[in-house]
Amino acid sequence: MSSASLSSADTAVAPSRSFSIDDEEAAMSMNEAKTADAEASPAKGLHPAVHIMNWIFFSNLTILFNKWIIDSAGFKYPIILTCWHLVFATLATQLLARTTSLLDSRHRLPITPRLYVRTICPIGLLYSGSLVCSNLVYLYLSVAFIQMLKSAAPVAVLFASWAWGVADPSLSALVNVLVIVAGVALASVGEIHFSLVGFLYQLGGIAFEAVRVVMIQVMLSGEGLKMDPLVGLYYYAPVCAVMNLLVAIPSEVPHFRWEDLASVGLGMLFLNALIAFMLNVASVFLIGKTSGLVMTLTGIFKNILLIVISVIIWQTKITLLQAVGYTIALGGLTYYSVGYNQLARGGAAVIAWTAATISPSSHPSASSRVAARRLLIVAGFGLSGLFVVVMALRHYDPKSRGMFSLPAFFGTE
Repeated sequence: MSSASLSSADTAVAPSRSFSIDDEEAAMSMNEAKTADAEASPAKGLHPAVHIMNWIFFSNLTILFNKWIIDSAGFKYPIILTCWHLVFATLATQLLARTTSLLDSRHRLPITPRLYVRTICPIGLLYSGSLVCSNLVYLYLSVAFIQMLKSAAPVAVLFASWAWGVADPSLSALVNVLVIVAGVALASVGEIHFSLVGFLYQLGGIAFEAVRVVMIQVMLSGEGLKMDPLVGLYYYAPVCAVMNLLVAIPSEVPHFRWEDLASVGLGMLFLNALIAFMLNVASVFLIGKTSGLVMTLTGIFKNILLIVISVIIWQTKITLLQAVGYTIALGGLTYYSVGYNQLARGGAAVIAWTAATISPSSHPSASSRVAARRLLIVAGFGLSGLFVVVMALRHYDPKSRGMFSLPAFFGTE
């Protein structure tokens, strides 16, 4: 997630269709990124693909870095680490507010003390709960399994939207999310190093994040407040830092050892917080550069890529049942996010594009080419999922494991 957020950085919400792209997490959730400046025209500058790759890089790097610090490096204080991220985010946003124009949009928000207590504080409390749970889970579960569980986030968001009346229940949506749940359930059954405590922490993080997303729609949108990730962090970070500190004092501070801090190093912790904070900056520059559909598909690809990288680094064992379950969940998530009509148009566009390639006399329209590219992206996700399956099978062949062997300092799961 953001400098504060380690997993929910990857959440996206559309007004009529709520779904989650997966963060450590971790930056301010992309729902703020999509609701903020929705009417603004894309700014001239770098190609949108550069901003997308930048966001993918910092998002995945933040999650992997957090996992390494908490698990492999032995700094087993996830709540304290989250509190440090929030303190860093508070100082950084204050500095940017005074020296740059990145947070000038905050001046258009009618934030009063009463409104701050009624909206920012409750949402900040939920945000803090999401961060705490999302970081604690690194002590118990692998990055790959965590990303698989996050596929169930749209289910939680949808049920929360129904509960608060933000969205109307429908049978088709229910069937679709049940497919996602079935896939996640298969992935959970196939997990070799399953931890009930870690599983419950992840479900808690998903629940906190889902309610937070809906509360943003209900409270902030109802008040006419739209925040980009940095402005949201400007207001949320101080509240979350205080909340996390109150949790850390009785739970982790009494067991804190300075030797653990020395083993990681102050420089490494500073770099960790800086990289996580850069995820928020990357999210700001991504706003308005692409559509919600592309962001959804990009988020799915990002999660698949993260699983593959974590398998390579930590030699995580993924069973065939897990791979099948995750593929089912991704299929349900893609269908839920894209919709049948989009997929059908994409298929027709690919056929038209193929026919035009074979017969140069016919020229496909621009919309057909766009739809063809979208379907090819979906096909790319399918191939990536197939690669995950191959990696799962490879782990059961001891003779082939030396192919991706890494030095011991990367740690093991």
